[in-house]
Amino acid sequence: MGREPHDYDIVTDARPEQVASLFDDAVAVGAEFGVVAVSSHGHQYEVATFRTEGPYLDGRRPSSVRFATAEDDVRRRDFTINGLLHDPLSEQTIDHVDGRQDIKRRIIRTIGPPQARFAEDYLRMLRAVRLAAELDFTIEPQAFRAITALAPSIARVSAERIRDELFRLLVAPGRSKGVQLLDESGLLKVILPEVAAMKGVEQPPEFHPEGDVFVHTVLAVGHLRNPSPELALATLLHDVGKPPTMTREDRIRFNNHDEVGAQMAASICRRLRCSNEQMDRVVSLVRNHLRIKDLPKMRPAKAARFLLQPDAADHLELHRVDCLASHGDLSVWEWAVKAHQELAATKPLQARLLSGDDLLELGLPPGPKFKEILEYVEDAQLEGQVSSHEEAVALVRRVFPAEPRSGPR
Repeated sequence: MGREPHDYDIVTDARPEQVASLFDDAVAVGAEFGVVAVSSHGHQYEVATFRTEGPYLDGRRPSSVRFATAEDDVRRRDFTINGLLHDPLSEQTIDHVDGRQDIKRRIIRTIGPPQARFAEDYLRMLRAVRLAAELDFTIEPQAFRAITALAPSIARVSAERIRDELFRLLVAPGRSKGVQLLDESGLLKVILPEVAAMKGVEQPPEFHPEGDVFVHTVLAVGHLRNPSPELALATLLHDVGKPPTMTREDRIRFNNHDEVGAQMAASICRRLRCSNEQMDRVVSLVRNHLRIKDLPKMRPAKAARFLLQPDAADHLELHRVDCLASHGDLSVWEWAVKAHQELAATKPLQARLLSGDDLLELGLPPGPKFKEILEYVEDAQLEGQVSSHEEAVALVRRVFPAEPRSGPR
């Protein structure tokens, strides 16, 4: 296909003990599967002996393994396009499953009966969709019917494996196609029922001529430019709070959907076993995805503080695709990008003048009020009202005086 591989699987007819005898520091890392780790030229490689497998009883691992021929080894694999062998000595490609033909026809086809291949490892259903999105291929109809029939079984796969495959799908060039395939196959309502719930949820046509919330979301995901997995997931979830908040008043409204969506995004990230850092980034993007449009109306310091966040570029990109997937007006985005670039060049906010410990020393009671006070000081710093620790302390004493403590009665 003219693509640089991310990695190489190395297979051989040599038995594990033969492989180990050729390398001084060989280590058996999967003895039951005939896998040996060897080192060469500063790199470590896993070398597997050709094998065939018994039935999969747990939907992931074979019940037994025996050494076999190269063709047997290929025929236990998932898709024909992943079943090609290359002999580096003869420089010949060995194709037992018509993989090259399926590459030419741009088809994702299982090696053998689809139901059997997917039942061996249900993650393969999600992988088929990801490959179709990544390569812009079509899933062979019989395989797609099998995915549709077996879709509920994806729930038996660990959350970590689903997350990793989902992230790869969401950063693929055909990510919008991938999300649509997840929906059409029935996989979406199992792994992300909150996103599936967006289907059919109407939006006010004067702001969203493109259609319902799901249509808008798919379009937004497709407009992303080389996103990180966190940005892509946040874009997929940015309107996840709309279905539960929809009301019909003077028009269709989704009051507080950003905050509701942030709470739902946190729950989804926990379910997918995302790291705390990943969850914080996704939740912040969902919670603040309406903020960019209000920046021109904010106090300059407040707008600057938002644009000086480490993830400001992601907030800007989410706003851009949100606009492109609806009304198409990018005037606020253009203003915000220019402001962000100017701020990044001047970097007016070097470090906080006060900390929470400073506020405690001033006699202020700890609590949510601390965040408001510290942001107030940051705004004053950005506007040039204060430039030192002493000036910041004086400002807090003046604006947020500590309440006098009552004496003993």
